[in-house]
Amino acid sequence: MKILAVDYGDARTGLAVCDATELLASPVGQLEEKNMAKAAQKILEACRRHGAERIVLGLPRNMDGTEGARAQKTRALAALLAEGGVPVRLWDERRTTVSAAALLAQNGSFGKKRKAKLDAVSAAVILEGYLAFRKNHPDEE
Repeated sequence: MKILAVDYGDARTGLAVCDATELLASPVGQLEEKNMAKAAQKILEACRRHGAERIVLGLPRNMDGTEGARAQKTRALAALLAEGGVPVRLWDERRTTVSAAALLAQNGSFGKKRKAKLDAVSAAVILEGYLAFRKNHPDEE
């Protein structure tokens, strides 16, 4: 199944998608949108464009597992996306930006080049974690 992963932010939202075999997660870009309803519409359009049957939305939790204001915004976005008819799964995104930044640094991407890719790579990291879970827990959903 093709799955679209989303790393939601106030100004930029990263997107990644996996292949139908759920083996490869690839960054596919980012959206520049501050309005949540418009961001939801653009995410749903990307979902259709890539043929994704599910959305995995990164849920920002504090390091102690609690949820703050950012998580509440993400839950509101999840509700908007679900109204679009695509199943939405919230996925813990702790440390994904740190992992994405490290990956980009290893590949020599810094400054403006890194900023332009960071959110999409973060979405790919979120998707990789979710795909690993699905592979190891085929009966859970």
